[in-house]
Amino acid sequence: MNSFIPKKIRWPAGCLIFFIPIICVGILLCAGLFSCNGKPPIIELVPTARDSAEKLQFINRAFCSIAAIKKNIYSGYLVTRTGNDFTSRQLSTLNRRNKIYSHCGIASIENDSLFIYHAVGGEWNPGEKLKRESWEQFAEPFSNKGVGIFRFQIPKEIENKLIATVQNFYISKLPFDMDFDLSTDDKMYCAEFIYKSFLKASDYTLQFNHSYIRNFKFIGVDDLFLHPLCSKQAEIVYK
Repeated sequence: MNSFIPKKIRWPAGCLIFFIPIICVGILLCAGLFSCNGKPPIIELVPTARDSAEKLQFINRAFCSIAAIKKNIYSGYLVTRTGNDFTSRQLSTLNRRNKIYSHCGIASIENDSLFIYHAVGGEWNPGEKLKRESWEQFAEPFSNKGVGIFRFQIPKEIENKLIATVQNFYISKLPFDMDFDLSTDDKMYCAEFIYKSFLKASDYTLQFNHSYIRNFKFIGVDDLFLHPLCSKQAEIVYK
């Protein structure tokens, strides 16, 4: 969510600049090796038992943390996560004030099960429709570095309307807005979906900060969790 007006999510041109030095070093290294023996280098990367064990322990610890924090999440809570991939890192840099989180969703407890509603597109969701996932799916540690939980101090009536609004968006199969256009309502990106759900549920009495990159106006993830009525309940960094 730098002076750029997003139209479609794509690899930034800066990505090429990043890879050029790596490519050059690789060419020089291979040239040096070839000149020594005339044969291409054979490099075999084999994960060791220790690598596998450490990775498994990391995943187990993360899921234990995810399970432990689950009991502190209630309907209407804002949940955030920090992706560990390049695109997520780029999206988090769009936040103007706090760049920790790259994605967000709304929690809803339904028949004793916790679900997260969130708008996501691209490689994570080829269908580009609003997603309804379990807490464990949303917070999984394979592609995320951590999560945050936030609560808006709003009346119960607005909270109930918020959940109804979110569910209606889901039923309507709201598509993801790859243009990141805040002025349209037929498609929405992640922070926009939550922002407009709060607006509708509160009859537009709740006001939010807007972020700008030159003339491009948008809602960042930080515009949500830094709202004056929003307070952090918990935060986890997977270790």
